[in-house]
Amino acid sequence: MSFEVAADAYGRFMGRYSEPLATQFAGFAEGGRTLDVGCGTGALTAELVARLGHELVAAADPSAAFVAAARARLPEVDIRRAAAEDLPFAGGEFDAALAQLVVHFMADPVAGLREMARVTRPGGVVAACVWDHAGGGGPLAAFWTAARQLDPQARDESGLAGARHGHLAELFAAAGLRDVEETSLTVRTTFAGFDDWWEPFTLGVGPAGDYVKGLDAARRDALRARCATLLPRHGPIEITASAWTASGRVA
Repeated sequence: MSFEVAADAYGRFMGRYSEPLATQFAGFAEGGRTLDVGCGTGALTAELVARLGHELVAAADPSAAFVAAARARLPEVDIRRAAAEDLPFAGGEFDAALAQLVVHFMADPVAGLREMARVTRPGGVVAACVWDHAGGGGPLAAFWTAARQLDPQARDESGLAGARHGHLAELFAAAGLRDVEETSLTVRTTFAGFDDWWEPFTLGVGPAGDYVKGLDAARRDALRARCATLLPRHGPIEITASAWTASGRVA
C-alpha cells in the first residue's frame, strides 16, 4: 500500500478524520515530553504542540513526503524520518509515545510497540488508536461494503492489526506493556455531497486508494455507482467514525 503520496492527497483523504481524532487522542499525553510515532502530515503533532509547546514534542514517520510536510507545518519541532520499529531516539527519552492510525500499517506491530516503550521512561505512557474497520465503524465502511458487494475477493482493512475489538490490547500485552486499557474514540466529518466524498478515493492513498487505482475505468465507475447507493443522494453526507484506542504503562 502506498503512503509515498503528496501530503495534500493524504490530507484530502484521511486528514478530514485524523484532525478531529487528534484533538481527542492527544489527551493520552500526560504533559511531559511526548513522541508522535507515524506522525503523517502532523495532525497529532500540531495538537500536541498546541497543548505542550514545541520543546516538549518530537515526531517520526517513514514517508519522506509526510516528514517534509510536517516539518513545513511545524518547523520548530524535531521531526525525523524513521519507521516505528527503529526509532532514532534514546531509551527513556520521553514521558509518552503516541501512535495515531499507525499500528495497523507497521511491518511488525509488536516490535513497533516495544520500540515505543523503549524510548519511553519507566511508568510512562504508550498509546495507540486504529479505526474500527472490522466492526464496520471506520470511516471507509461504505466504500469497502460497496467494493465487497461487487468483488467478494476485495481485501479490505478489517484484518489489519488493531482493527477489531480487543486486538490492540492483545498487542500491547505482547509488547510487555502493563496496566493496559482499551476504549474507543468517535469523530464526525461532513462532506458537501457525494462527489466531495468520492474524490479522495481516487488519489491513491492507502489500501482503498490502491484498490481504486487497480480497477479499470468500467469497474471504477461501477464501484462509484454502488457507493452512491449506500450514501444520501442529496445534501451533505455526515460520516461517523470510531477508533479503538489502547494505552499502557512502561514497566
